Amino acid sequence: MTRDEILQEFSNAGAMLSGHFILSSGLHSTTYLQCARVLMDARRGERLCRALAEKIRSEMPEAVKVDQVVSPAMGGVVVGYEMGRQLGVPAIFCERIDSTFALRRGFTIESGQRVLIVEDVVTTGKSSFETLECIRQHGADAVAIASLIDRRGSQEAELALPLISLLKLDIPTYALDALPAALQDIPPVKPGSRWLKG
Repeated sequence: MTRDEILQEFSNAGAMLSGHFILSSGLHSTTYLQCARVLMDARRGERLCRALAEKIRSEMPEAVKVDQVVSPAMGGVVVGYEMGRQLGVPAIFCERIDSTFALRRGFTIESGQRVLIVEDVVTTGKSSFETLECIRQHGADAVAIASLIDRRGSQEAELALPLISLLKLDIPTYALDALPAALQDIPPVKPGSRWLKG
């Protein structure tokens, strides 16, 4: 898929929101990508994830075989499931228990398995890092991170693993003490799932 085709999928889904948002990372932004709206259409999700799976196959060394997909809940659950389907491997997710990612629901990761971390959007990489820690606790090897959108932009946060994304967007983010004047008078909205209480 071309960049324009990917952006059109998000636009058609009404998934590119403008306003004042507090991202799951705690950073503020004028733009929020609501991947849940993109993925609520299973055909659209399949198209995007098929394109991402093709990119993964072309960019990962041939010797690297993925045994399992692991995603952070909540944002990564649907995209992780579809990526597992596209790659022909099981897909599970980890979720927060007392603010730490852990496995529940009878999910397991076997020691020595090669795991692909799948997210919807990567901004700072915090959820990916926490997912990586969960995977390592089970003795498995995470080989890469995959996401529909890489929005790290100019800050280009360092990640512990290679990141393969369908689309890279440079969307500025701001700390609370560095908000531009345009955002200071707009009440912020927290649309992400990290703020949910279980």
